[in-house]
Amino acid sequence: MSAPELETELRNRFEPGANEPLIFELGHPGRANAYFPNGRAIEEFLPASALRPDLPLPDNSELEVVRHYTRLSQRNFSIDTGFYPLGSCTMKYNPRVNDAMANLPGFRDLHPFAPDELAQGALAVMYDLERYLASIFGMAQFSLNPAAGAHAELAALLIAKAYFTKRGEGAKRTTVIVPDTAHGTNPASAAMVGYKVVSLRSDARGRVSVEDIKAVVGDDTAVCMMTNPNTLGLFEDHIVEIAEAVHAAGGLMYYDGANANALMGNARPGDMGFDLMHLNTHKTFSIPHGGGGAGHGPVGVAAHLVEYLPTPVVVKEGERYALEFDRPLSIGPMRSFWSNFAHAVRGLTYIRANGGDGLTKVSQLAVLNANYVRVKVREFLETPFDEICRHEFVASAQELKRETGVRALDIAKALLDHGFHAPTMYFPLLVPECLMIEPTETESKETLDAFVAALRAIVEQAKSDPETVLAAPVTTVVGRVDETRAARNPDLRWSPPA
Repeated sequence: MSAPELETELRNRFEPGANEPLIFELGHPGRANAYFPNGRAIEEFLPASALRPDLPLPDNSELEVVRHYTRLSQRNFSIDTGFYPLGSCTMKYNPRVNDAMANLPGFRDLHPFAPDELAQGALAVMYDLERYLASIFGMAQFSLNPAAGAHAELAALLIAKAYFTKRGEGAKRTTVIVPDTAHGTNPASAAMVGYKVVSLRSDARGRVSVEDIKAVVGDDTAVCMMTNPNTLGLFEDHIVEIAEAVHAAGGLMYYDGANANALMGNARPGDMGFDLMHLNTHKTFSIPHGGGGAGHGPVGVAAHLVEYLPTPVVVKEGERYALEFDRPLSIGPMRSFWSNFAHAVRGLTYIRANGGDGLTKVSQLAVLNANYVRVKVREFLETPFDEICRHEFVASAQELKRETGVRALDIAKALLDHGFHAPTMYFPLLVPECLMIEPTETESKETLDAFVAALRAIVEQAKSDPETVLAAPVTTVVGRVDETRAARNPDLRWSPPA
């Protein structure tokens, strides 16, 4: 390659916005650092069964690898660099003090199998967090064992199964009621446990009606799974009557805690009549969320279900803490080790840093921000349930699609060109061309105004020149992809050129 050609290649490769080559494409034979050039053969250390003759690893220097992955990280959209208005995901800012506490050596370096007497500080964290969660949400006790929200849903339904089995009703309690405003994981969790799912349509107000509940509950009802506020951002104002109807039929009420950011200090699921619930601590209490990382999903229960909680639970005896495993009616552990402990530290830090009044204000500000954006957005997009919402609201691009052909998906793509992540799309399913928007409490008025201005500009552009919106995004490293082909024929493995 000539010097001018090399210069052109490097400029195209590394200038801002250029497509980053694969790590394999950056490498050249013999470039990798040889730390032990005269070391002993690997066959001396590993059996032949563990070796393979054709391991196609890239051949890169350490500096090349570091720069490659650093460049990729700078192209990621993250909560530290941009606004995530993802409905029902609560992508709030994660205070750095949480990470500082989780990285204290005594927490960070503690072995999960350390005996109780050498882990008193860690056990105190788990105990205190559990007690705080029980108080904030009106439950008798929580288990920190489940690894994430849907995992805790599964645990709650296993608890329900164990409860009905002990009562001799396991064979007849076969159905779970799931409203269309519930989260998508709810019916999946119920099906995994072996329950039949009964779907319930919302009424014209976007809520579950007491009459509709009474029409479907019966001797076969095991659980009714709801979240309040629901995924439309609306508070179920007849929740007490709904709970009474389910309980009268002998069923249990389950609360999906993904929307708990709207409630803290203002209402408690336990007071609404819920028997079971989970929390997405990695949403409500600002643990790093997204990117497929670890979650934290405590499962909570009312007093009559405490004995079924996953083990182990932390108990306090005098001034000493211990892991308790001996619970004969427990559904058993849901995962290895005791919890995602670093997240327990982060969650407790968030609670202690805010205090009771602070957590109440967090929820109030989340509601305020959502309503501020809702009132702005209704000027140019449909808001099917145009009333005061809680932490999130839904807009619809249905009319825009009829007029211009521009869908909610196209709006989402165009937002990338304005520097914003898209809201949750096409969920809940009862709203056509749905955009579910949750600003959270941590965003400033200036950020919210900029987001609304971007949405407005996209809608106006769709009406004047829809083709430009349909071509978005155009400023990102990767443009619009063929999603159907990507889903059906994913290319996940690099192959060297022929």
